Parts: sequence; structure tokens; C-alpha cells
Amino acid sequence: MTPTAPPTEGLLTFIDASPSPFHAVEETARLLGAAGFTRVDGADGPQPGDSRGFLTRGGALVAWAGGHGRPDSPLRVMGAHTDSPNLRIKPRPDTGRVGYRQLGVEIYGGALLNSWLDRDLGLSGRVAVRGGDGAELRLVRVDRPLLRVPQLAIHLDREIDQRGLQLNKQTHLSPVWGLGTPTDGEFRSFLADELGVAPDEVLAWDVMTHDLAPSAVVGVDRDLISAPRLDNLCSCWAGAQALLAAASAETATTAVLVLFDHEEVGSTSERGAGGPLLRSTLERLVSSRGGTPADLHRALAGSLCASADMAHAVHPNYVERYEPDHHVALNGGPVIKHNANQRYATDAEGAAAFRLACERARVPVQEYVNRTDLACGSTIGPLTAASLGMPTVDVGVAQLAMHSARELAGADDPPRLAAALGAFATGG
Repeated sequence: MTPTAPPTEGLLTFIDASPSPFHAVEETARLLGAAGFTRVDGADGPQPGDSRGFLTRGGALVAWAGGHGRPDSPLRVMGAHTDSPNLRIKPRPDTGRVGYRQLGVEIYGGALLNSWLDRDLGLSGRVAVRGGDGAELRLVRVDRPLLRVPQLAIHLDREIDQRGLQLNKQTHLSPVWGLGTPTDGEFRSFLADELGVAPDEVLAWDVMTHDLAPSAVVGVDRDLISAPRLDNLCSCWAGAQALLAAASAETATTAVLVLFDHEEVGSTSERGAGGPLLRSTLERLVSSRGGTPADLHRALAGSLCASADMAHAVHPNYVERYEPDHHVALNGGPVIKHNANQRYATDAEGAAAFRLACERARVPVQEYVNRTDLACGSTIGPLTAASLGMPTVDVGVAQLAMHSARELAGADDPPRLAAALGAFATGG
């Protein structure tokens, strides 16, 4: 009998539709809009009567639902981030040598550099073009195999087996995209052709590479997911599903979904977790419901936040890299992540709330702690907890190959996280 895949097709579709943070936001907006959410202008924010709505800012989104219109309704915040490590195109990218045309790239975030070698790469992001009253931002996506970073042949690097692959970010990662002599302005002209404008109308861009291989359910039993950007589009998708479920439940709590950008580079930006986006949106949401600053403080006093980001499953080839008493398994259920030094924001109150949500959703739950003698990564959780002053729990789906151009997770776990977040968003 041929094994059947669990219900993850929606996640795979979401990932493949979201090669950049800007596309991830638009795909989330499409899902919310189809469910009756109102898109509001970011300058105006939530308006009276907007029982379910959302606003966007570049690669970030904030959405809300429920609360029966009460300004002091307790909040159940679900946070994630839209960005992933990749190669981003420089402002003057036209380069090359010895008969090759290449693009200059800057490494975004903590990418596993070797994973970008010998792959067919497309381009995606947004472009600022000249408009009638200034600049207009347009999405761009090119799914043709335009770029490739070829690895040096082993015949010319015989020591690689002894010392390992060593890559210089400046000199070894520039992708090839043609033969001949590089021409200044070629990339600008390429973008102009893709957008149907003149080259001098292209003013600036936020463009990055993406892996062209589609997401897939894999493994002999079809119980694994192979996909790019699981960190952290998996959490974005699960959060969106949870918000849709909460909107249908019409509970007394206000469910809030926030998808930040720039988590992979520290979150310090106007649309990152270190910026004012979430707090200012919550202030305006309370105001639109006739509330005062005191109502916001009352709402925050009864609120909880679940910061959803991917977790480290134990790797069978590197078991020694993991805390021996906290091994996390693929398809073992959502993971609660702990760190005493606040790299994760989980405390007893937040962990208990999420564990109870998993019980209500009837999904298993796991717990992760980093090896004490290894540095621990972080998430939006500590920043959000510090900004809003609410108990926070860091959770996520277990995966392997985090920050690779291609990552691996269990196929059962994303729907389980969505169910757990849904229970968290509607719980008391």
C-alpha cells in the first residue's frame, strides 16, 4: 500500500508562494482576505467596527480577530517572522571576471553557505519604480533558473576532505548568470524588463535569491517535508491557520497574529520585533474600540504571547551536539523551548498555558533545552515580551538543517502546531 501524506498541502503551497518576506505577507493577506478579514491602511490602523482585520508593512503583517469589540479584551498574541537566510542582491551588482557575468550578493542572516552551492536559483522581492508622485513598490518574482553558484571541482581542492569546505562570503558566493563581459546597469535593465518599465524608472530594490525546487512530502513513508524557508514560514502558516480558527470561534479574547521581518538579522527595524509596529497597532486597536490607554494596560495584564519559531530536532549524525535529556523528535509534536538566560522567553506561566493548549488540541508536546556549553539562538519572543510586558512562551516545529537553503521537518507537526496555536488563541 502506498503511504499517504498528512494534511500539509496548504503549508507547501504557502511556502512555494512565498519566496521572499514580501510575498509571504501578500500570501497571508490573500488567505485572510478570503476569510472576510478587512485590509486596513497602515497609516490609519484599525477602524471602529473592524472586528477582524489586518495591516501590512513591507515584509510584516499584524492581524486581529475576536474580543467582542471590548477595548480591554485579553490578547492572545501569536508571533512569527517572514524572513529566512539567503543571498541578497547588492545595489551595484553587475560584476564578473574571466568571461563570466555574475551578480554581487550580500549574505543575509546566518545562512549555511554550502547549501546555496550548485542549485538553480530564481529571484524575488520588491522593486521601487518611478511613479507619478514619487516611488511605487512592486513585487517581483522570477522562477526561471537564472543563477548558480558552482562549487570548485575536487581535483582543484584535494584538501577539502581533511580541512572541510571553507567559503569566503565576499569572493566565493557570487552567482554566475551568464557568459561574456559584465555591463554596468544590466541587472537594472533585467528588472525593468520583468516589470515592463524603462531602466531609468527602476530606483531601488530589495531582491534576493530563492531555491527553485518545489516543496515536497518525502521519505519512504511520506512522513517528512523537504522545503526551503521552513524557518520560519512554517510558523507563519500555522499562525495564520490558528487566527482563522479563532475568528470563527468568536471568543472573548482577541487573537492577534504578528509576522515580523528581519528576525534573522536582529529584529532592529521599523518592521522587526524590536520596532514599534505591534505595540502601536494594539494601541490603535484599543482606541478603535472606544478604549483608553488604561484599557490597553488592562488588556495587556491578562494577555499571553506565543512566539513561534522552528526548533532543533536531534540529528542522528551529531547526537553529541544536543542536551542528552531533552532530545526532540520529528513528528513528536510542537516543542516548548526553554533557556534560563532568556534567549527564549519561556517561563512557567507561558509554558503551562501552551501545554494546556496542546491538551485541548489533543496533540503531543515536547520540550527543548540547548546544550549548556553551546551558544543558544534566539527568537522574537524576548523582544516581544519586553515590549509588551506579557508572559511569553517560545514554541515551534522540530526540524533538521536549520538555515539551509533546503530544510527538513516532520509532516505531522505543522498541522499540530496550527491546532495548538488555535487552542492557545481561543483559550481562557
